[in-house]
Amino acid sequence: MTTLTSDAAWPARRWPWPLPALAAWALAWGLNFMLPAMGASSGLAFACACGAGAAWAAGVGRVWRRWIVALGFPLSALALGMAAPWPAWFWLAPLGALMLAYPLRAWRDAPFFPTPPQALRGLDRVVPLAPGARVLDAGCGLGHGLRALHRVYPHAAFEGVEWSAPLAWWGQRRARFAQLRQGDMWAHSWAGYGLVYLFQRPESMDRALVKAVREMAPGSWLVSLEFEVTGLVPTARLNTPGAKSVWVYRIGAAAPSISDAIGR
Repeated sequence: MTTLTSDAAWPARRWPWPLPALAAWALAWGLNFMLPAMGASSGLAFACACGAGAAWAAGVGRVWRRWIVALGFPLSALALGMAAPWPAWFWLAPLGALMLAYPLRAWRDAPFFPTPPQALRGLDRVVPLAPGARVLDAGCGLGHGLRALHRVYPHAAFEGVEWSAPLAWWGQRRARFAQLRQGDMWAHSWAGYGLVYLFQRPESMDRALVKAVREMAPGSWLVSLEFEVTGLVPTARLNTPGAKSVWVYRIGAAAPSISDAIGR
């Protein structure tokens, strides 16, 4: 007997991005125009279109892509003034929830982009840490980076700091092996950590360099996913197949750069 895998049951999982989003939006708009022509009310048509988009989004792999797929139709309908059946509070409620979960101040550092599960694979071959070494995920979100680090260093002592209180609360439940706190990653001291991990944005890296050099002990490690710290020579750059680059820096070390340490 043949058993269907999740990819076989939902072919859109295999489609290159953004084809799943385009297909979902086309389906939603089609329903929104077709159902009133068949006698349905505009409110019912709009609700069915939103439901179809949300159902399609459930089959998309990454969480942030699911939100894009699910919200594409209702937000575009709102922008075009076609969402009249719904009262104003219907749109203000999710916006308020978003602002509560991710306040404007947090967007100055980085929007919510989770660390892929295997993004840090091989880091332990470049950065050896003793059991019990303290590791900080600065701007930890929902704990994706902490979970990726835990795969590499199962015996380290993990901590995370996140500005959004709801994200920190939820992240603590997703990464129970770590200690998460709500707070400002820039105000929280990086002293005493053997490794500080960042997945920020290019504009944040100069500030991260200043903080790391000022607070972290010589010989400790700063690790950045995707974005390079200009002004500091990397000890290593990990390039695992199909993943983002991982930039590795040893604070206070004059070691030569090791380019493409993984995946050569």
